[in-house]
Amino acid sequence: MTVKRVAILTAGGFAPCLSSAVGGLTQRYTDLAPATEILIYQYGYLGLLTGQSYLVNEEGRAKAAVLHRFGGSPIGNSRVKLTNAADLARRGLIKEGQDPLAVAAAQLRADGVDVLHTIGGDDTNTTAADLAAYLAGHGYELTVVGLPKTIDNDVIPVKQSLGAWTAAEQASIFAQNIIGEHRSNPRMLIIHEVMGRNCGWLTAAAATEYRRWLSEREWNPALGLTKERWDIHGVYIPEMKLDLVAESARLKEIMDRIGNVNVFLSEGAGAETIVHEMEVSGQEVLRDPFGHVKLDTINPGAWYAREFAERMGALKTMVQKSGYFSRSARANERDLMLIQSMVDVAVDCALEGRPGVVGHDEENGDVLRPIEFDRVRGGKAFDVSKPWFQDLLDAIGQPR
Repeated sequence: MTVKRVAILTAGGFAPCLSSAVGGLTQRYTDLAPATEILIYQYGYLGLLTGQSYLVNEEGRAKAAVLHRFGGSPIGNSRVKLTNAADLARRGLIKEGQDPLAVAAAQLRADGVDVLHTIGGDDTNTTAADLAAYLAGHGYELTVVGLPKTIDNDVIPVKQSLGAWTAAEQASIFAQNIIGEHRSNPRMLIIHEVMGRNCGWLTAAAATEYRRWLSEREWNPALGLTKERWDIHGVYIPEMKLDLVAESARLKEIMDRIGNVNVFLSEGAGAETIVHEMEVSGQEVLRDPFGHVKLDTINPGAWYAREFAERMGALKTMVQKSGYFSRSARANERDLMLIQSMVDVAVDCALEGRPGVVGHDEENGDVLRPIEFDRVRGGKAFDVSKPWFQDLLDAIGQPR
């Protein structure tokens, strides 16, 4: 297949892989197909709809490796759902009555794009599939090859999403400073709120990383520096049912004994309960264009802090969110290796005209391949039976 022009966009929330993935794709095309032009759509699907794009010049291609050293997305993100015409018209991205898929298709035609690389989560890549299907139905063949990005690690059937390992490591680093606040007041409750709407993988992995760091420290109990005060005392994720009364009693015993309690909380844990309470009381629950509840507006951490504090007699509570600290970090070495392996396959697939989302296919022996778009979806639950997670619960004395 002759590919004259490829386009790249990043979309959805940030993850510690976007910059490196853009740099990696640019490098790979420069090495394998230097005559292929690379078009950047700025701010994801917003840039595609509005025609905000530019061609990567020779300097950009020569210095593409610099992007591996940074987090964030140098080409910009947005949250745009191409099948939500009402939302796009309200935001002024299309005109009333226009079909956003038609608008995007016309832009791709005008730009002469043969291959579109989307770097994002399930929403980003299923939107890409909708666009590819629309184009195919209207006589324009476009190969769409996605890369799976999400710090939640919850894309079905992708074994490991780009950026998730780094996000867990960064959440641990964040906690190392925040938990240092545990002696800033008597009877201190610290809640470390970790991103994760429906999946607790990131919270569990961050807690495991933090306890690994903890195991490498030296302590001085004679001067009050004890491992137990720095330890995690509770880990709460969406996949586990929480008995608030029983857990509060267990945590109160710890508070009475050592003077502080530290909790790792997935932002999605108990979200349904909080949303129900808000709706019953007549409060508005804000949602994004994809219909997801805006978790930062319902403040799960604050809700749990209030509920726990009253039951365990905390005199001071602190809720700290590591999400933006973690998701905007540069990719660590483990993720860089994963990014490179996926980028290599993504470019090969593009040049061969094979569409899909590149990932280790859990439903096909974990083989790294372009996964069919109609099999890709979000909401993969974390498997709480994983031995490493069971070991974590046992170590902190939390009932299963």
